Amino acid sequence: MNLIPLRSVFFTIIAILFISAGIAPANAQNDETSEIASAAQPLTVGVYVHPPFVMETDGEFQGMAIDLWQWLASQLDLESEYVEFGNVGELVDAAASGDVDVAVTNITVTRDRAEQIDFTHPWFDAGQRIMVNENAGGGFSDLVAGLSESGHLRAYAWIAIVIVIATILVTLFDRRFDKDFPRRWRDGLAEGFYTVMSVATSGKPPARKNLFGWAGRFWQGLWLVCGIAVLAYLTSSVTSVMTTLSLNNQINTVADLPGRPVGVQPGSVSESYARQAGLNIRPFEHMDEAATALVGGRIDAIVGDAPVLEYYAHTNPQQPVTVVGPIFAPDKYAFGLTRGSDITRQLTVELIGAHESGMIEDLRTRYFGDDSI
Repeated sequence: MNLIPLRSVFFTIIAILFISAGIAPANAQNDETSEIASAAQPLTVGVYVHPPFVMETDGEFQGMAIDLWQWLASQLDLESEYVEFGNVGELVDAAASGDVDVAVTNITVTRDRAEQIDFTHPWFDAGQRIMVNENAGGGFSDLVAGLSESGHLRAYAWIAIVIVIATILVTLFDRRFDKDFPRRWRDGLAEGFYTVMSVATSGKPPARKNLFGWAGRFWQGLWLVCGIAVLAYLTSSVTSVMTTLSLNNQINTVADLPGRPVGVQPGSVSESYARQAGLNIRPFEHMDEAATALVGGRIDAIVGDAPVLEYYAHTNPQQPVTVVGPIFAPDKYAFGLTRGSDITRQLTVELIGAHESGMIEDLRTRYFGDDSI
């Protein structure tokens, strides 16, 4: 047997084993290094400014959602680079397309969104409510419009004509029979007008002479009855119109919204709900814009996330707005991630721990107080 070929084969096999052993650890080390380098890269965190969950002050983001996210990131040694979006719909789309790694704001968990992105464990229970203008329907222009629509303004015009005619007749009468009555027409008309308006507004005439005895007294009594009737009509008509305006403009529940212009934020659950309910919606990117439109009378109500509306009303006492009605369409907030994200499970575990430790409840109390929903 020739030992030389066998010896060559043996050494060849040994060389291959050593080479393989050297290459394998090197590849493993390279893969591990690649993973560490990848993990060290900052996450792109998309945000949507929606107080009190996300707020911006001097270029820095803050708020309940930001505080919670930064706590989670510190637990997992994650770095963040924030990117702001115009509305929550754009933010969800960015997470779905992979333009951002994490979507941070008060994102409502819905089935449609869950088909596009991954959600963490929910961290806030919320729902929808309605914000209205406290002074809706109470302005002078609304009162005039109501009086016109009900036909009272036409009656007021006839009363004004009667007052003018009565002023002229009283002036002519007193100039003819009362020697103490002012002789100048200007003074006489002023005296006659004062007499007529005293009867029309108070039901009582000024002190006057009784020029015709018992007949004059009967005439004065009849004149007082007419004045009281006019005064009663004016009072009742204004009161009835104001009551009608109050009832017609009163909004307490979703059932009062059909046919009225309602403000919503585009891409939000509020917009989806309003569309499904067939409401007449008006889109507003931010809460301040919607509130300005509400106070200005361009919309009659705002449908939005209950905690957002309540926070705005509480922190803007100068605005005549209030949140009415119970919570409807209850929902939950969570953070959104790109489908298949490696950190979804880790964030969920940390969020569950934050719930159990009371950390999230402490955040809620800090931003909403002890009486938060």
